[in-house]
Amino acid sequence: MASFVRTPPLLFPATARHTATVIFIHGLGDTGYGWASAVENWRRRQRLDEVKFILPNAPSIPITCNMGMKMPGWYDIHTIDGNAESLRRNEDEAGILVSQAYFHDLIQKEIDSGIPAERIVIGGFSQGGAMSLFSGLTSKVKLGGIVALSSYLLLSLKFVDWLPKPCSNQDTPIFMAHGDSDQVVNTELGRKSFSLLKEAGFNASLKIYPNMGHSACLEELDDMEKFLTESLPPAGSPERSEL
Repeated sequence: MASFVRTPPLLFPATARHTATVIFIHGLGDTGYGWASAVENWRRRQRLDEVKFILPNAPSIPITCNMGMKMPGWYDIHTIDGNAESLRRNEDEAGILVSQAYFHDLIQKEIDSGIPAERIVIGGFSQGGAMSLFSGLTSKVKLGGIVALSSYLLLSLKFVDWLPKPCSNQDTPIFMAHGDSDQVVNTELGRKSFSLLKEAGFNASLKIYPNMGHSACLEELDDMEKFLTESLPPAGSPERSEL
């Protein structure tokens, strides 16, 4: 997977002084542009003016459940049949770890540019949400928050083995959301992932949206905006020193 061409992320600079960053990861077969309208809507509402948005683009890789044909993906998936256990079988551990390293690098680049780790939120939808959970919770720096929409916990059978000791993000707020009619990433898998995180002592919440399939709805996007606003409150202008 490392040999595949990766195009640069889509960037939305902060409209005020840049004090925080959100990295939001698209799902299988999509690109960063698929979530551009959501970011543009939040920007129009002017509640996240200090936030820079980074929308990464997955490399085009062979996907087994797509008959091996290439499509944008963060890791290979063998089966998508709505079965809660199918996604947990034959997980592409190598691909997951390559993408994890990429997202950890994006986080570090923001830190290197002067943004505190606790002013960075990583999130995503579907496969991107799965990567945001895995990359966020295995990060060695404490983040401001993690968002996982219509997704699940990767490598869940041995997830704790990948956590840093001590775990930097044990108390980091995690916003999980799922439709109750999801036929792609089964809602039950989302519930099980949430339960595993709670049992492990993580600060996770889960909201289920009625009659929503494998997609996003306006209420969910509003709830995510609220989570981002609470996780990344305005830092304000730097104080001027007295001469």
